[in-house]
Amino acid sequence: VQLQASGGGLVQAGGSLRLSCAVSGLTFGNSAIAWFRQAPGKEREFVTSISRSGDRTYYAESVKGRFTISRDDAGNTVYLQMNSLKPEDTADYFCAASRLSAPTLEQYYDYWGQGTQVTVSS
Repeated sequence: VQLQASGGGLVQAGGSLRLSCAVSGLTFGNSAIAWFRQAPGKEREFVTSISRSGDRTYYAESVKGRFTISRDDAGNTVYLQMNSLKPEDTADYFCAASRLSAPTLEQYYDYWGQGTQVTVSS
């Protein structure tokens, strides 16, 4: 199983980025996908998740209204559109897959990708 996160980079505050998570080696349609992030010196935290069918999404309060998660089942890819970025969004972003229905706790995620770094300058 592989989850390949990409799309990170350096952006000014107020800007946008779109992260991608390409998934292989598991039945994509049977997997909920989430994004977590970890800022320097901090614990990893939940950002957003999308259910197996894509009909339910969950967001951390800190990103509601600014971030949007979506999935492309034909391409086995999940996207995270990040708008109105703030310096506090700076972190390594990780995608993860779960057999459960879009949990928000990392302990329920079975597979993890490597991080993609997002840096937001003020």
